[in-house]
Amino acid sequence: MPTAGDRPVTPALPDAGARARVDSWAWAVRLFRTRSQAAAACRAGHVKVNGERAKPATPVKVGDEVHVRGEGLERIVVVKKVITKRVGTALVPECIIDRSPPPPTRLDTPVAGARDRGAGRPTKRERREIDAFRGREQH
Repeated sequence: MPTAGDRPVTPALPDAGARARVDSWAWAVRLFRTRSQAAAACRAGHVKVNGERAKPATPVKVGDEVHVRGEGLERIVVVKKVITKRVGTALVPECIIDRSPPPPTRLDTPVAGARDRGAGRPTKRERREIDAFRGREQH
């Protein structure tokens, strides 16, 4: 064990009663890219703590359930460790328990009238076929 002078140094353990602002915590565990995005999501009503709509300064503690809705997905995480400093992606699982539902699967069938990515502009013939499929009149 490392020592500082003549006394042993013990690693700092998270305080069981520790609290942090929800916007700061959500940014620190990488639920948002910036803290200002986290605060904006809170103000817009996209963040809930224990089922209650959260303001940016709403405190979170160990055991709280945080729902974040955005970009077509819903993330449900439980606070495992309260932090305010941003951590690397490898350390995020130590701070949260992710209970998010799996993302919706993409349909393997192509969308009607959709073209392959990178196929370029449609030819005149393909444009007419697309218009006919979509029910548009030709001039």
